[in-house]
Amino acid sequence: MKDTQSQDSVAHERLASRAGIIRTALLRAELASWAPESGKALRRFTSAEAAYFLNITQGHLRRLHAEERIEDVAERVANRRVYSEAEIQRIRAYLEKNAKTPGTYLKGRRDGDKMQVIAVSNFKGGSAKTSTTAHLAHGLGMQGYRVLCIDADPQGSLTSLFGFAPTIFDDSVATLYDVVRYDGAVHIEEAIQKTHFSSVDMIPASLQLAEFEHETPMALINGNPDGTDIKFDQRLRMQLGAVEDKYDVVLIDCPPQLGFITLSALCAATGIIITVIPAMLDIASMEQFLTMAAGLLESVAMGGEPLRWDFEKFLLTRFEPNDGPSQQMAAFLRSKLGEDVLLHPFVKSTAVGDASMTKQSIYEVARGDFHRQTYDRAFASVELVVRTVENELRRVWGREALEMTHGA
Repeated sequence: MKDTQSQDSVAHERLASRAGIIRTALLRAELASWAPESGKALRRFTSAEAAYFLNITQGHLRRLHAEERIEDVAERVANRRVYSEAEIQRIRAYLEKNAKTPGTYLKGRRDGDKMQVIAVSNFKGGSAKTSTTAHLAHGLGMQGYRVLCIDADPQGSLTSLFGFAPTIFDDSVATLYDVVRYDGAVHIEEAIQKTHFSSVDMIPASLQLAEFEHETPMALINGNPDGTDIKFDQRLRMQLGAVEDKYDVVLIDCPPQLGFITLSALCAATGIIITVIPAMLDIASMEQFLTMAAGLLESVAMGGEPLRWDFEKFLLTRFEPNDGPSQQMAAFLRSKLGEDVLLHPFVKSTAVGDASMTKQSIYEVARGDFHRQTYDRAFASVELVVRTVENELRRVWGREALEMTHGA
């Protein structure tokens, strides 16, 4: 690479120059990829996949069509029905309307159930927080849960994965920063964006969110510029209260650091999932995260009520079933933390990795794009994680656990 500056230039100037070069290149790429009128589109699903997500047999699905109890689908491939996600959700609504037991097909909150807010967090980058958040959102959304995703990382990785370009947001697009800012926050609904999943909405993030880390200490010392007395740890939680009737579950993708943004997410959460790679360095880093988080949350609690979660769970990510050290570290964590470690890990998979290269989850890519066994293993692993978290939600809501099935 040809140096664009003299070696005599100071460090911050050199870093700023290189950041500018990369920023310009990314901006051009994203402008080319995301025209203002474009958006991410979701593939269609086979009848086998549709039946799986609806938890009915393909024969039952065919009878519903034959008896004209549901509308026919808009498209066919090789004279076979293929279903949009929205069509699957409409069939789900019909099935629920005619179900003998309420909640059989629409399994979300009932009267008296508390909206669950799950913070996906860890100190260490690369522990699959964003991938976990996205797959949980897509998986729960495909099951008919009303999901709100919040990108709390200024890098905006989850935002990009959902098809939005964080680097080209302007003042007309509200982000999480606008929801929690101290100089005139917007109502949370102004920041909620529809996604290509009809059951999943999101609040995007941009680099501007990093300003929250700098503004919070000044607000603590000098008071909020907007004249309110809402502290940093209350701002997101109070805003979420305004949309509580619209969602079953909120998923927050936290940044890989323990700053005011992460603390805000933890204080808004009803439960947390800590992602951890089963390796010694990652476990050591997680221990530091837990120790620091405990101390900071204790300090926050001194100004009010202690924070209580409905659950705290550890999710093993990038798990390699055939790798001895990976198995040993997983066994070590389970021996020390017991049932706090979710039963099913997020298995490392080339299918998930390849999908992420194109900013997609395993639900967005088609089985035919991969070796079938590779795809099936990845899909089964993700579905088991989603079902495990779903059962945690059901436990909090006082319901029986669902049978752990997977695979279309």
